[in-house]
Amino acid sequence: MVRELRYVRIAAELHRLIAGGEIAPGRLLPSESELAHEHQASRVTIRRALAQLKQDGIVDSRQGFGWYVVGAPLRQSLRDLTTIERQIRAAGRDPSREIVHFAFTPTPPALTKVLTTESVLEITRIDRIDGQPFATATVWVRSDHAQGLSPRALEHRALSEQLGVELAGATETITAIGAAAQDAELLDVPKGTPLLRVERTTRDADGRPILRSEALYNPLLTELVAELAPPAHDIEPGLRLIPQPTGP
Repeated sequence: MVRELRYVRIAAELHRLIAGGEIAPGRLLPSESELAHEHQASRVTIRRALAQLKQDGIVDSRQGFGWYVVGAPLRQSLRDLTTIERQIRAAGRDPSREIVHFAFTPTPPALTKVLTTESVLEITRIDRIDGQPFATATVWVRSDHAQGLSPRALEHRALSEQLGVELAGATETITAIGAAAQDAELLDVPKGTPLLRVERTTRDADGRPILRSEALYNPLLTELVAELAPPAHDIEPGLRLIPQPTGP
């Protein structure tokens, strides 16, 4: 009788948990040391088991994250001003959202020059795909466009469809950020997990900014895709360098 290798048994057990939905696509696996303790095995054995699962296309690893379950990420286009729900449905998947904060408040100082209003409606929500949280967003809307909105209505219909104003364009800034404690809890990821931060200022037909949003995406579940037209001239991409502090 051929004895089954230890790493093969561990790989099979992890595969069983993943196939059974106990570890969903895009979710992080326990660390190698935690797996070693749980299975009473060396880290070398754990790495061999994970390498086997990676070879089978079941898990993968990424710097700053560790090992995670491979899944089909949502490809979010940056070409059009559209809602994330439409893009999720277009991918044949099920979107949902939960409103976790809804309040009229004085305009934050950093936004007074952008939104040029004394008060805003501040909304924080969790976006889910197939029931799994993949993004959290905070939106600040000019209060004169926010009358009549309710948390219940926003959970069932996109904000842009309820403003009663034609949206004519937006400017987005994309950066990376480590998950703070609150965001990590909302997205069900470890604190410090690298996230994609997308800041958007949306304008009406007259070019006036009417809302600002800040969304944080789990990059294991989301891809932001930009389609670029052929350039008319040989120019550099539209990058904005971050000013570096100068010495005294």
